[in-house]
Amino acid sequence: MAKIVFGMMQSLDGYVSGKEGGPGLPMPGEVLHRHFNDHVRQLTGCLYGRRIYELMRYWDEDQPGQDEVGRDFAAAWRPQPKWVVSRTLKSVGPNATVVSEDIEGFVKALKSKQDGEIDVAGPELAGLLTELGLIDEYRLYLMPVVLGSGKPFFRMAPPPLRLVDTENIGEQAIKLTYVPA
Repeated sequence: MAKIVFGMMQSLDGYVSGKEGGPGLPMPGEVLHRHFNDHVRQLTGCLYGRRIYELMRYWDEDQPGQDEVGRDFAAAWRPQPKWVVSRTLKSVGPNATVVSEDIEGFVKALKSKQDGEIDVAGPELAGLLTELGLIDEYRLYLMPVVLGSGKPFFRMAPPPLRLVDTENIGEQAIKLTYVPA
């Protein structure tokens, strides 16, 4: 049975992105980027909300001037199966499937048919899956910035959680791992 994991970088005050036009999170440094590269390589697949999937499509193509760490991420990300939850998208890129109906049933079936970790990306989708009790683990990558407003990691009050691990990722982030209590 697969484990559904929601993890994102966030500010110290709980935001995954800043208010439009305002400051945002810094780009991951090399150590944190390599950490994410290694993480993606080990995934069974990725479950995306529409907005974050559209941002991630950047990695579908080789980018001019891309550094070695970026090329490595693209090489790890491209072959991964991707399931995109959207009622508006009609087509998606390579290795991706649109999920527009019965999200709860789809994710339950996905968990039962797959092994390993399935990454959830996008706080709205993660919020829905949290409400449905389908997220098995939360990974908060705390970045040393305060945004003051923006899009929060948790779209509502977080569920009861239990801290199971902490890890410094270079000098840029602290990874906090929680499971539902």
